Amino acid sequence: MKDRSSRHRRARRIAIGAAVVVALAGMNGPALYRFGSAKYHDYKINQPEYKAANGKWEIVEFPEEYRQNTIHAALLRTGKVLLIAGSGNNQDNFDAKKFDTRIWDPVKKTIKKIDTPKDLFCTGHTQLANGNLLIAGGTKRYEKLKGDVTKAGGLMIVHNENPDKPITIPAGTKFKGKENGKTFVSKDPVVVERAKKTFDKETGKFTGNEPGLGRIYVEAQKRGAKYETGTEDNYTIQGLKGADARNTYGIAQKLALDKKDFQGIKDAFEFDPVAEKYIKVDPMKEARWYPTLTTLSDGKILSLSGLDEIGQLVPGKNEVYDPKTKEWTYTAKERQFPTYPAISLMQNGKLFYSGANAGYGPDDIGRDPGIWDLKTNKFDKLSGMSDPKLLETAGTVLLPPAQDEKYMVIGGGGVGESKQSSKKTRIIDLLADDPKFVDGPELDKGTRYPQYSILPDDSVLVTGGSEDYRGRGDSNILEARLYDAKSNDMKRVADPLVGRNYHSGSILLPDGRVMVFGSDSLYSDKANTKPGKFEQRIEIYTPPYLYGDAQPTLSDGPETIKRGESATFKSEHSSSIKTARLIRPSASTHVTDIDQRSIALDVEKTDGGIEVTVPKNRNLVQSGWYMLFVTDDQGTPSKAQWVKVP
Repeated sequence: MKDRSSRHRRARRIAIGAAVVVALAGMNGPALYRFGSAKYHDYKINQPEYKAANGKWEIVEFPEEYRQNTIHAALLRTGKVLLIAGSGNNQDNFDAKKFDTRIWDPVKKTIKKIDTPKDLFCTGHTQLANGNLLIAGGTKRYEKLKGDVTKAGGLMIVHNENPDKPITIPAGTKFKGKENGKTFVSKDPVVVERAKKTFDKETGKFTGNEPGLGRIYVEAQKRGAKYETGTEDNYTIQGLKGADARNTYGIAQKLALDKKDFQGIKDAFEFDPVAEKYIKVDPMKEARWYPTLTTLSDGKILSLSGLDEIGQLVPGKNEVYDPKTKEWTYTAKERQFPTYPAISLMQNGKLFYSGANAGYGPDDIGRDPGIWDLKTNKFDKLSGMSDPKLLETAGTVLLPPAQDEKYMVIGGGGVGESKQSSKKTRIIDLLADDPKFVDGPELDKGTRYPQYSILPDDSVLVTGGSEDYRGRGDSNILEARLYDAKSNDMKRVADPLVGRNYHSGSILLPDGRVMVFGSDSLYSDKANTKPGKFEQRIEIYTPPYLYGDAQPTLSDGPETIKRGESATFKSEHSSSIKTARLIRPSASTHVTDIDQRSIALDVEKTDGGIEVTVPKNRNLVQSGWYMLFVTDDQGTPSKAQWVKVP
């Protein structure tokens, strides 16, 4: 019975293809063009044999009241998609405290508004073991461009030389320069830790105090260029008396009318996909805007980089969230990276950094790819990267299956608003004796902001992006490719209908399709004269594998499978099933999706179904909810069944 079902599905596929060939052969070729090139193109891409080879794109447009500027998206264990805009890169929304989140059900085609407690624009997020989504950081202040800044300001480092106690400097405190005589006012409170006593290692004698340091943003009391400073100065702190006045002071470099970057927040939340609401948890130690959240070996979450509450890059102070206590603690040692660094957990418990990132930070600090041992803080650089100066806005994906520990770095561009972009894909095998990057298949064009999603058949969809910074010069790339991780081939498939650049991403859905969201062009024309408009439409790609055989079925298995253990599922097509994959649901933003991974499971046939076995390595199979897909001998995947690995 099983074999006959499989033969019937293959025969149906061949019959459909043959019918289409006969129908096309009977038509007069030139007659097709009478409808015009656009109509012919539309006709062509909707033919069954074209879709079976190239897939198909369709646009989803929500009712106007539910549209938003989606910056972040995550697939929830309910099968719904969380779409987060926050203020949506719109300062009017920020000023009005209009922060948006939606939940979209791609099966029922419903969309729902969710109360959003803070501006979670440019936050970080990752999937937790319990199925909640951890969200940390966001926006405290929008950037101010040079010319819009009316009061000189910048970073003030507050020093506390008292080894006995910390000191709190309240918001509104005045700092007066000893040399320049100019007064600046703090915008926020800051706690400055007490000084550390220092000793000579050889003699054991006390040698002095190492001051405790605090960082705050200060601003001139009055508007105008005459209140700028050009050099470093020491500042006395008004309102302090006695020992506090002697032990506490400020030091600032240039305080000017320069561009002021975005500022981050410390707030953190878990989003509960069942209750469909944000739950406030302990705030981070550091404010962060553009952070990366990465799962560690013990299931805790590492928070990395970001711009702090004064718009400065967090100076290497990374921290860890414990889902059990809901609290954050600093890591023992510091290491600095640019914002949104692509850092993920390896099977040996160390961390792989591809060098890809999404923006802010010095061009000579923390940009080399390497393997990082968080416990010792040792960082081993990796060689062979082509276009090493073009890794900003590059994508990084753990190629399927995850056991092979091969990563691909896709495209990228120069630091900041550079026009440069890379056509390269680079692949590294971290299980090799001496891992080095080698070039994979080239893209057709230099590509910043590529979207990328792992599919159940061990291919990767690579789509969209732009040749220039934020799509300048009408440079969006309306192309898509499927990369075959087994053969190292890249195949051009159906072109997307919508251009995607900055603030875009993609998510694999439980039915095997891919949703693509967002895009935030600076301009909408080649001459860069017309302002761009945020792309609010979602686009769905149906891969070729869903236009062949009927999908194999998968049902009646357990909801929980432990590492190293097996579980049985029913399937009407078990004889044709070849592979099983656990795919971790995506949480995507700013060309960063650390959560993506596809884990191969051992498969055995049973009477009326299959038995799958989960690998034992907890660094490979992180605790949490996964989509379980099986794929048949024609490469057609099932719909996913959700399972939990405790």
